[in-house]
Amino acid sequence: MKYSQQEIMQYVQEEDVKFIRLAFCDVFGKQKNISIMPDELPRAFTYGIAIDASAIDGFGDETHSDLFLHPEPDTLMPLPWRPEEGSVVRMFCNITYPDGTPFAYDTRRILKKAIEAASAEGLQFYFGTEQEFYLFRLDDHGEPTKIPYDHAGYMDIAPEDKGENIRREICLTLEQMGIRPESSHHEQGPGQNEIDFRYSDPLTAADNAMTFQTVVKAVALRNGLYADFSPKPLCHQPGNGFHINISVKSAYEQDYMDNMIAGILDKIPEITLFLNPLENSYERFGQDKAPRYISWSCQNRSQLVRVPAALGEYRRAELRSPDPAANSYLAFALLIYASLYGIKKNLELPDPTDLNLFKAPIEVLAKFRQLPSNLPAACQEAKSSSFIKNCIPEAIIELYCNR
Repeated sequence: MKYSQQEIMQYVQEEDVKFIRLAFCDVFGKQKNISIMPDELPRAFTYGIAIDASAIDGFGDETHSDLFLHPEPDTLMPLPWRPEEGSVVRMFCNITYPDGTPFAYDTRRILKKAIEAASAEGLQFYFGTEQEFYLFRLDDHGEPTKIPYDHAGYMDIAPEDKGENIRREICLTLEQMGIRPESSHHEQGPGQNEIDFRYSDPLTAADNAMTFQTVVKAVALRNGLYADFSPKPLCHQPGNGFHINISVKSAYEQDYMDNMIAGILDKIPEITLFLNPLENSYERFGQDKAPRYISWSCQNRSQLVRVPAALGEYRRAELRSPDPAANSYLAFALLIYASLYGIKKNLELPDPTDLNLFKAPIEVLAKFRQLPSNLPAACQEAKSSSFIKNCIPEAIIELYCNR
């Protein structure tokens, strides 16, 4: 819901809100926040709230430690898992230097710039996400174990699927926050689950992807469980994917879907570092529906890019390589820029690959380009890419390669 600053202050008073969380994330996509009391809201809107940036990864050191958070009123959301009396709300923030200029490493702002670049070309992008996660039991001290909550399989039902009620609670909580999931089900791995979202504008989709992980972890903990979004939690089981569905609409009624996919396929080696930022990320590739080769097809889940069976406004491309460790703001920004590259260059989409790449013979696979095989290879691709350096600050590239 869209609110003005005055409406926010009225809402806080009428709904007995006692704490306002000002949310942002570090360059790696880890969500942070500072809580303020309602009396501080006018100051937050007018001047911003100061934070010590030196304690946050990638935000600076002790010599330049002051940054300011400026809440965006139209991102207000209640946090339903907090007490109803003296409730808590959250707003995402813009980050600035003390003189008011935008903070260069604010990845949410980097996505906004990508959206503006697309808009200048008469293009509007839409994103829908599918995130997978494992539910693990806690030990007697409340610490996470690697014991799955259940041993159900793909789309199983209760009683084998013990996560059914957890997913239901997650979806209902999200709905209370104004976020509407599209579907949910048990995934292939033991204790593995997936919840999918319908498409929305890039900034909303990225905010929701960030919020989703917070909600899942909160609901899981409330049920005595741990939600694990790491790329490969269990060695011999499927990894967690963060499938990203993308579509593009032109103000001039032109169909740029093929050029969009061609641009992503062309630039994917260079942006993989930001879609798969951990060494653990590369253990997924080439197995359990996680792609290794750079290819596309319709409906084929062994491909990097899949064009699902859908008509009209639901037609989209699904990128299957990213994992939930990605910073959604950086990931979406780079995918927009890669798409714009394909559209501006009028790149032709190569022929589809209509075979199962997980079972294809070696001589067939040798014909395909591969995604980077490990984190150092992904770093090398990004560091040598003029495309990446034109999209994001070079310091962020260095931070990702030296974390």
